[in-house]
Amino acid sequence: MRVGIGYDSHRFDDRRRLILGGVPIADGPGLAGHSDGDVVIHAVIDAMLGAAGLGSIGDLFPDTDPELEGADSLLLLEDAVERLERENYQVINVDVTVIAERPKIGAFAPQMSERLARRLHTPPGAVSVKGKTNEGMGWIGRREGIAAIAMASIDQIRDTDALLASMRTGGG
Repeated sequence: MRVGIGYDSHRFDDRRRLILGGVPIADGPGLAGHSDGDVVIHAVIDAMLGAAGLGSIGDLFPDTDPELEGADSLLLLEDAVERLERENYQVINVDVTVIAERPKIGAFAPQMSERLARRLHTPPGAVSVKGKTNEGMGWIGRREGIAAIAMASIDQIRDTDALLASMRTGGG
């Protein structure tokens, strides 16, 4: 088993819609970024890639690539999961903490967990998403943006047939 940690942060951008964990959220401005700015997914991708020793999200999806401008981060996540699986790894579990003064994450956390789990080919209970504030301190406390920290544990795929069956029956 291997473990990786990921982090991402973006400042708010009033011209964009907010997407966290693949879930559109109407409460507040969106996040600046080359893709859709989804800090949750970006942190998860970095955690997975780090665990597998496959570099970082910036290596796979550079912000200099014009084809990735405005990209849906769920598609980037699917690509990262496929890369892990080609290296004979599977995601075991993911834990994400979103640090934001707004929006309140709790109401959206179950939907984010479910959406992420489906793309990660894991059961919904294997993905945890929770929110914390920064108690009014720093750039997050001043409501300038949002950050996310993620941990991913991965393991070698031991039963390829079971993984494929899981993907067909709701894991994917």
